[in-house]
Amino acid sequence: MKKNIVCIGSGNMGTALMKGAAAAVGGKNIYFTDIDKSKADNSAAAAGGQVLSGNTPAAEKADYIFLAVKPQVLSAVLKEISPVLKERLRAGSAPVLVTMSPGWAMEKTQTCLGEKIPIARTMPNTPSLISRGVIALALSPEVPEDSAAELKKILEACGTVEIMEEKYFDAITGVSGSGPAFVYLFIEALADGGVKAGLPRDKALLLAAQTVLGSAAMVLETGKHPGELKDMVTSPGGTTIAGIAALEKGAFRGTVINAVEAAFKRAMELG
Repeated sequence: MKKNIVCIGSGNMGTALMKGAAAAVGGKNIYFTDIDKSKADNSAAAAGGQVLSGNTPAAEKADYIFLAVKPQVLSAVLKEISPVLKERLRAGSAPVLVTMSPGWAMEKTQTCLGEKIPIARTMPNTPSLISRGVIALALSPEVPEDSAAELKKILEACGTVEIMEEKYFDAITGVSGSGPAFVYLFIEALADGGVKAGLPRDKALLLAAQTVLGSAAMVLETGKHPGELKDMVTSPGGTTIAGIAALEKGAFRGTVINAVEAAFKRAMELG
């Protein structure tokens, strides 16, 4: 696979995805652009890639364009590269645009461009930084099958890729997009509980983080429902049921559900 991949924007997520892409296509085929050239230089160094002079040459060169910019500036970037994309579409060489902004439907992106450019909409999460992410992927009808297969392979270097219908993306944003922050908050609270009970801070944090990691692996590897796995730990009159009762008293499950719903609604608002 020798395709040119350009990342417009060089934040953590864009850099993480490009480091994964470098494993699939080689660093020499990875390019960055950013209004802050020093950030682009740093990202290019991390991925073994190169820096381009601007977004227009990026659109001219790329087979895949990753749009790793903030949602509030995405419209301006799309309008900037639109003339090149339209010209390449007429020539039969249109690149695939890979978006990752919450709330930005593929139809909205194409409307902004004024053409039915091939779009791949993604929702990665921050564990992609260590190749342990989960990335939802939706494809517009204009994306060729071979390009879809190549893109999936590129993204798999950063974690698990799930092809999903676009109608689910706002909900995905609430669960896996925002979810790591909710999990980090739980790990912090679990460790704080250990400190309150007398554990040293570093040991409490290690135990809490490894417990969450192992518990998640149990769900994935056993295929059992989390409720069944919970019951395996919960002895009659024991310590675990006492703790679960405290969580239920604090509306733990309802609060988590509300957090996902709030993120979901915010994603809809951004759209």
